[in-house]
Amino acid sequence: MDYNFREIEKRWQHYWIDHQTYKVTEDRSKPKFYVLDMFPYPSGAGLHVGHPLGYIASDIFSRYKRLQGFNVLHPMGYDAYGLPAEQYAIQTGQHPAITTENNIKRYREQLDKIGFSYDWSREVRTCDPGYYKWTQWAFIRMFNSYYCNQAQQARPIAELVEVFSQQGTDGLDLACNEPMEFSAGEWNARSEKEQQEILMNYRIAYLGDTMVNWCPALGTVLANDEVSDGLSIRGGYPVEQKKMRQWCLRVSAYAQRLLDGLDKVDWTDSLKETQRNWIGRSEGAVMHFKTSQGLSFDIFTTRADTIFGVTFMVLAPESELVQALTTADQREAVEEYILRTRKKTERERMADKSVSGVFSGSYAIHPFTGEQIPVWISDYVLVGYGTGAIMAVPAHDSRDYAFARHFDLPIIPLIEGCDISQESFDAKEGMMMNSGFLNGMTVKEAIPAAIDEVERQGVGYRKINFRLRDAIFSRQRYWGEPFPIYYKDGMPYPLDESELPLELPEVDKYLPTETGEPPLGRATNWQTKEGYPLELNTMPGFAGSSAYYLRYMDPQNENALVSEDADSYWRNVDLYIGGTEHATGHLVYSRFWNKFLFDLGISCEEEPFKKLVNQGMIQGRSNFVYRIKGTNKFVSLNLKEQYEVTPIHVDVNIVHNDILDIEAFRNWNPEYRTADFILEDGKYICGWAIEKMSKSMFNVVNPDDIVEKYGADTLRLYEMFLGPLEQSKPWDTNGIDGVHRFLRKVWTLFYKDGNLSVTDDVASCEELKSLHKLIKKVSFDIEHFSFNTSVSAFMICVNELTSLKCSKRVILTDLIVCLAPFAPHMAEELWHALGNNSSVCDAKWPAWNEEYLKEDAFPYAISFNGKSRYVLEFPADATHEEIEKAVLAHPNSRKWMEDKSPKKIIIVPKKIVNVVI
Repeated sequence: MDYNFREIEKRWQHYWIDHQTYKVTEDRSKPKFYVLDMFPYPSGAGLHVGHPLGYIASDIFSRYKRLQGFNVLHPMGYDAYGLPAEQYAIQTGQHPAITTENNIKRYREQLDKIGFSYDWSREVRTCDPGYYKWTQWAFIRMFNSYYCNQAQQARPIAELVEVFSQQGTDGLDLACNEPMEFSAGEWNARSEKEQQEILMNYRIAYLGDTMVNWCPALGTVLANDEVSDGLSIRGGYPVEQKKMRQWCLRVSAYAQRLLDGLDKVDWTDSLKETQRNWIGRSEGAVMHFKTSQGLSFDIFTTRADTIFGVTFMVLAPESELVQALTTADQREAVEEYILRTRKKTERERMADKSVSGVFSGSYAIHPFTGEQIPVWISDYVLVGYGTGAIMAVPAHDSRDYAFARHFDLPIIPLIEGCDISQESFDAKEGMMMNSGFLNGMTVKEAIPAAIDEVERQGVGYRKINFRLRDAIFSRQRYWGEPFPIYYKDGMPYPLDESELPLELPEVDKYLPTETGEPPLGRATNWQTKEGYPLELNTMPGFAGSSAYYLRYMDPQNENALVSEDADSYWRNVDLYIGGTEHATGHLVYSRFWNKFLFDLGISCEEEPFKKLVNQGMIQGRSNFVYRIKGTNKFVSLNLKEQYEVTPIHVDVNIVHNDILDIEAFRNWNPEYRTADFILEDGKYICGWAIEKMSKSMFNVVNPDDIVEKYGADTLRLYEMFLGPLEQSKPWDTNGIDGVHRFLRKVWTLFYKDGNLSVTDDVASCEELKSLHKLIKKVSFDIEHFSFNTSVSAFMICVNELTSLKCSKRVILTDLIVCLAPFAPHMAEELWHALGNNSSVCDAKWPAWNEEYLKEDAFPYAISFNGKSRYVLEFPADATHEEIEKAVLAHPNSRKWMEDKSPKKIIIVPKKIVNVVI
């Protein structure tokens, strides 16, 4: 029987479906293990070979844990809402649901071909009303909750209403937009609308005025990663900064818990550091600055000790203070500057090191010296961090220094002996000078002393600040989850949970209305049965992906997001695999969402992802042909220096081992149908380069093509063989033949001349040693995600067993179990060929025996005066005396000793003998 991978893979894929091999239920007799891939968005392009990398890794680990006796949850679904489907709907009129369904069907076909062990009975789609019912439910719970800083917990808003009615705000420490103070009497005297407006200040899901990336052409708010160079990624339309009333989630209330939780998870240090930087905890002081007009504003600083080096203040262009502090003679210049800055996102402003700004015309008063300090406006200050205003200390801050140099503003050094002639000086240590009461102190002494004095004089107070912002949760799009919110007397109210899901309505167009309302404004009767208008915005893309891991635990439950029984069994994700592009946003938002549900008693674990592994990217390996300029003639790579040529990307799918299929090239593009070629040794050799995998570079490799040509097991092994999982590496089909030959070599251990030739003979010591060496290596490698070295270990073992002409059942059975996570189709075929009736998935992972790994003999390098001359092998239990005697008696030794007596003989056990003469 030949290795017919097409027939084998199709047969076992059907078998797994028919026997529900991967369907899993809660089984308390087994330990659980939950493996999860990051939610994929089903794009119209389908999968290329880079996409399955993480999926294959998680599948290997899932199968391995199952073989170890774990009850493994390994689900898959689709993050189905997205701007591409909506833009396609706008262009063609096709409903996004149809586009998304077609894309999902294509994804599923591709995933099935690769042989993943997903439990498809648990599939979820974020656009399914049965799924987004629970996204809407969570939003209502957030709307009906506030965050108590004292308890460090979300609490019911009804509880807060009761407290307000009895004691007002007295003694409360609450997360809020703006601090408020009122008595119980004042609260009780307010109307319902006024009370609702106050509660909005405290709700975890709230309406707030915030700066957003507004794209007029798309009619929606865009996330930072959807904008580049002031233009939308999709469509290339202008984007501007705009203040809008948006739904927000009070993520910032959980900042400290999000930080603390990082100490409880098994993530890489670099990923944790990325999260810490995103959250951005800093300790410092809020300081009050009065202005020459009698106004005042606050700044936050971590370095109150540098107060005497302040020579100017800077406001963010979006700050409300800009309008108040801009004088009449500066208004035109200020307005012109603000108009320019609106075209940059905050992320672009943070990355841009160029200097720009404009003077407001106003001055602040130094809180200690009383001197006047000019107030400037610049886009290097962000409105969302701190207070949107800074005190600039150019001597000791690089951006302040560049600004001061550019606008010729004073620079006052504060550290004795510092040189600020060319750049700012890092003031983390040294002795203070030019600093009033701080003079003579070290920096370490001056920081707390300055804050003490700030509080003593009543010009500020200590504060811990976080960079983490509340999440903007509104999008002016059609294709997204509808908000379960209606409006009465201009104020938002949640629908009753019994009315969920609120399904996305049909509209005649997917564009904003003629009056500028979001697309849901086009829906007929978009109102409650009482006639109250429903919210017109939809939720953002991350809404549905923030708690999907919980829904996988209990996806058919119509009465709860997840039952207590299912949640208490699966608890949280043991292994989460995905790309580094989600290192901030998704992970912060999903951790916040989970902590909120933990506060409600829905999730039994505060952290959703115990271990997280980021797979690297598979890059494209592009190929080039070289056209002689002014002709339709192409010259091979190693001859191109003789001509003036233009390199042209060529489709990698018509190139094999860098050799061009000339006939396929002529058929690829009508322009090349009559092309001529200058060959070397009868072949056209293409050039190559490592680039991002992209359609425009013709280097996209479809996994379907690899599966068709080599089989899914070859694809799986080869993707792992390319290099360490966490590193980026190029796709190079030049090595795939070797992996395919390896699988055929495995096959020949079982079949000779088409017949099964497995025997029940007793295994030899050499065979046992080879097998158990493999078991030990692969067990270690899988646990440490070193899948590339596992593949190498398989190749070594199979080569050894082939040399030993091994065909013994006792050896081959365990070999196949080890191979099963990597090449499940072949493993299943050979497992059944050995006479097993159940799936190889239900076999037992073999344990290695150290006794079989002990070496009987070791090679020793025999050296003379430190130079190795020849090799001798000695038994493992040979004594020093026996080794020494044998070495001195060996004919080769006499040659190098030249009849001299050795001064010393040094023996390094199992490695080296060095004769000193």
